[in-house]
Amino acid sequence: MAGEAHQHDRIMAAAGTSLQRRRVSGRQPSIGKGSAELKARHFFRKLRRIAIAVIAILIAAGVAGLVIDGIGFAGVMATFLAVLAAVAVLTVFPRMKVPRRADLNRGDVRQLVGRTELWLEAQRPALPPPAAALIDQIGVQLDALGLQLEGIDQSHPSAVELRKLVGEHLPETVDSYRRIPGHLRAERRAGSTPDEQLAEGLGKISQELDSVTRQLADGALDDLAVRTRYLGYRYGSGGMEGAIGDEAEVAGQPRESR
Repeated sequence: MAGEAHQHDRIMAAAGTSLQRRRVSGRQPSIGKGSAELKARHFFRKLRRIAIAVIAILIAAGVAGLVIDGIGFAGVMATFLAVLAAVAVLTVFPRMKVPRRADLNRGDVRQLVGRTELWLEAQRPALPPPAAALIDQIGVQLDALGLQLEGIDQSHPSAVELRKLVGEHLPETVDSYRRIPGHLRAERRAGSTPDEQLAEGLGKISQELDSVTRQLADGALDDLAVRTRYLGYRYGSGGMEGAIGDEAEVAGQPRESR
């Protein structure tokens, strides 16, 4: 019971922090670097389209001026309005599409992380505050896991487990909650409400993500320890000079006396 109470207090504290951050920012922030990168790419594609459209309008106006020997004030105003219209439309459209659930598990792990973060951001406004706070926490965990798994074979057990957890269990947990009518989500049934069950399910997923992160980190720490011991053996006693002397002895060349 004490552990559950502590977990509940931690979730509520995280929820308060998350809501405060959103009020300060005035907008819905990205929950992770993966979704932020996808948004940045979409933004720069928009800028590219705007630049192309503006250049095309100016070239068309210039050609028209050459053909009819000047476009006059009316032509200049029409060109200006056309540029404004192009910028206004292309700033809004095309809107960034929310990935479909069926597309989350496609591509490599980095794509999986980015798409899942975008999908979760679209679901977050409909979730209760404790669950929304856990979504923010899961976004940070996904970023860390994505970096850890970038250089790992996609058939590695950790990569397979991450795909199943993030591409299947996580979205299904959120979708199961969203299928419940709004007026029933706070209704207690079998000892808990759907709001509480969602927070509990997301908390378990967050714990499992943390477990996978630690397993991968343990492997990296072991590799670092082995490398450190190797460097200590090779360079520790005499530094670089000692290592060169060792290689010279192996090659049959005695060290020079000091």
